[in-house]
Amino acid sequence: MYKAAVVIFAAPLFLAGTASAKPTYQSTAPIAYMVDLSSGAVLLDKGSAQKIPPASMAKMMTAYVVMDQIKRKKLALSKKITVSAEIWQQWNNQGSTMFLTAGEQVTVENLLHGVVTLSGNDASVALAVGVSGSEEAFVAEMNLTAKRLGMKNSRFGNPNGWPDEGRTVVTARDLAVLARRTIEDFPELYAQFYGLKEFTWGGITQPDRNPLIGNVEGGDGLKTGHTEEAGYCFTGSAIQNGRRLLMVVAGLDSFGGRITESSNFMNWGFTAWTSKPIFNKGDAIATIPVQLGSASSIALTAPRNMRVTMPAGQDGPYKLFVRYNGPVKAPLAKGDIVANLVVKLADGSEQISPLYAPSDIAEAGFFGRAWNGLKSIFGA
Repeated sequence: MYKAAVVIFAAPLFLAGTASAKPTYQSTAPIAYMVDLSSGAVLLDKGSAQKIPPASMAKMMTAYVVMDQIKRKKLALSKKITVSAEIWQQWNNQGSTMFLTAGEQVTVENLLHGVVTLSGNDASVALAVGVSGSEEAFVAEMNLTAKRLGMKNSRFGNPNGWPDEGRTVVTARDLAVLARRTIEDFPELYAQFYGLKEFTWGGITQPDRNPLIGNVEGGDGLKTGHTEEAGYCFTGSAIQNGRRLLMVVAGLDSFGGRITESSNFMNWGFTAWTSKPIFNKGDAIATIPVQLGSASSIALTAPRNMRVTMPAGQDGPYKLFVRYNGPVKAPLAKGDIVANLVVKLADGSEQISPLYAPSDIAEAGFFGRAWNGLKSIFGA
């Protein structure tokens, strides 16, 4: 059962001001999607649920899987991976390349740069095999990760997005989920690997094709893609004055068109819309009950500075509440999404941001459950 379980304010919080019409944008891309990560607001949705080939945007998942292993200390950036003759033979002249050579030993750190900045097909496969033992095993991990992240309409058939007769498909909405989780789950690794203007390997310097870098203030991620089937695509992000936007465009017909549309789209997001703070990081938001746990409730706080997004010049009205699948049951692990902060605007649209468990809550034994039950009855 999905319900609005906790109301933050006894009466809805309506701010003064007159609601204005939503800004409009006519994207030249067949598929265009934009989210304000500071609030969860979807600013534009044009075909975000359509299944498409991701081309090299699939490498975002390759990078995510590797970064996740690094974060969990199962993989070191300094680990050296040997480039096999088979990988070199297959990928040394197939699309984008890091210009790896057979027998070369390359660290995970440098291969990640090869994937993220250079979009190297060879780097992606070498990293996948070096991390998981085989390309097939790594792809299985990609798909398990996609399922865990809630990418319900995406499937991966290889680690570099090379055309594979339709096995690899994504949606713009799922790519936005992946990009958001990359930014939020690995902030230090994101800053280290995304947003570089260029990278040099083997004496060859190549630029990042990211159309935001150098064109839009705060542009720092994420990944371009291009095949004949997919067209010119891009999942990108930029941050200005603490406000981060994320965009996806797909199906554009030229390299230059991707640059122009990506820049125009992102600039529209920053100028046509504004955001206002509602909670600072760490602010108490709500306390919700927990069943069968070592604790009978969990206090939710703002995981970051949280905002409401509105058309530029508008200051309301809106109301706030917390929504969760009830009842919440133990065990819970720190970082689990247990609820959502929902901002509801006057037009009925909602801006949704996840709220996380701040600590582990173990499943209670018999006596613990009995005690918590008594406390709930008597209001202790």
